[in-house]
Amino acid sequence: MKKLILISGTMGIGKSTITEELSKQTKQSVYLDGDWCWMMNPFIVNEENKDMVINNIHFLLNSFINNSMINVIYFCWVMDEQKIVDRVLNGIALEDIDVQHSSLIASPEKLQKNFEGDITTGKRTLSDLQRSLDRLPKYTELRSRKIDISHYSVAETVSKIRKIILASS
Repeated sequence: MKKLILISGTMGIGKSTITEELSKQTKQSVYLDGDWCWMMNPFIVNEENKDMVINNIHFLLNSFINNSMINVIYFCWVMDEQKIVDRVLNGIALEDIDVQHSSLIASPEKLQKNFEGDITTGKRTLSDLQRSLDRLPKYTELRSRKIDISHYSVAETVSKIRKIILASS
């Protein structure tokens, strides 16, 4: 049975890094970051663009599901509201697909530490950090498995998630 592994978490928590590493360690897998479906300049959040992004995600996830060479699909994105998760899942052919959703959570201190390097390189700003901190509590409300990564390295978090995935096989 194919697996669709959703990884959600606030900006800067480490979703992309962790999900990329999970995919590298999993044969016959693919990794999609929802942000890739939104790479536009200027970055404008409106209904038309939101619909386009969701349609892009649906197309790619369904294509991966229909590919006989792919057994595990990793998808990470901010997904800070259950309605976003539901909207993603509602457009996907989920027959005979094991869907698992994990939300990465962390202490504000860990999130700030993650941001430090990104702020130094100009990838993120202090206002991004504040928005991310403000969203952090929203993940406790999702119908997902919560994984607190406050005291774990990327490698330890990847190992923990892999054990969860393998346990459900």
